[in-house]
Amino acid sequence: MSATRDGLLVWPEGPVLLNRVPSDFAPELPLDRCTLVHGFAPELAAWSGYGVQTADEIGTDYAASLTALPRVRDHGRALIAMAMQATVPGGLVLIDGQKTDGIESLLKVLRPHLELEVVSKSHGKLLIARRPDQVPAPIAAWAGLKPAAPEGWHTALGGFSANAVDTGSELLARSLPTPAGKVCDLGAGWGYLAPAILAHPKVTSLDLVEAEKAALDAARLNVTDPKAQFHWTDARTFGPKRSFDMVVMNPPFHTGRAAEPDLGRAFIAAAAGLLRPKGQLVLVANRHLPYESDLAQRFAQVTPLVQEAGFKVIHARIPTRAA
Repeated sequence: MSATRDGLLVWPEGPVLLNRVPSDFAPELPLDRCTLVHGFAPELAAWSGYGVQTADEIGTDYAASLTALPRVRDHGRALIAMAMQATVPGGLVLIDGQKTDGIESLLKVLRPHLELEVVSKSHGKLLIARRPDQVPAPIAAWAGLKPAAPEGWHTALGGFSANAVDTGSELLARSLPTPAGKVCDLGAGWGYLAPAILAHPKVTSLDLVEAEKAALDAARLNVTDPKAQFHWTDARTFGPKRSFDMVVMNPPFHTGRAAEPDLGRAFIAAAAGLLRPKGQLVLVANRHLPYESDLAQRFAQVTPLVQEAGFKVIHARIPTRAA
């Protein structure tokens, strides 16, 4: 966001809401007056060095708000509505977004309801408006958007597989080797795998690790077994080391539109470090993702279990000391 640097934007006096704003925006923001609300644990960690105040929920009476548009349309609209409602009448409402995340279509939707200034960027736009005395009804209604969750489940707006059970996770749930002892689900999402794991009587505990707070909050509603514990943190840095008998995961493989296999590789490295000497990892991945060589470097035994519907389930046992 270069509008401040280029003199196109002057921040008003008073508190500023940063609504899911990435940490690389920090140098251009009045951080001493900002409150950051962000549900993604790795971004919170990236922000930690800036000393900005954080909150779990959006407050009220902000002189200005800046919302960074996420990938999922309804998630972005809900964030915009909540930020606008939290900004004082006449306050500055800013929305920053990439073309690939729908900023162009959002602009068309907002124009009939708001007087907008548009600052173009190389890959997106910054939309600038004044909050009217009353938030326009069509925009205010966005605050109530919810995902069409699979029957019987709670899910998170904007989260992975919010509207349907992911095919890979479903395949993993019915392909699991018998779990026992202490089990960890890395990147647990809204907890779909947990019932399949906890159904086995030899499981003594299940740690659900998830970076997205809203997804983990949904998992708490879906998984009520007292053997389950919940951790809002980055799966790539979760500990303690050498403490689990089994790790299961459906690792993410993108943060944007393009595939990024290094994310999955980082999950594999984290899993190897978490496992006891005779521990085992079971993962599902898109068939084309090249994880086998990474698994072979970190585990003594690597066995493909099943391939189906474009996915593969792999079983790795006995992490090596290199892990």
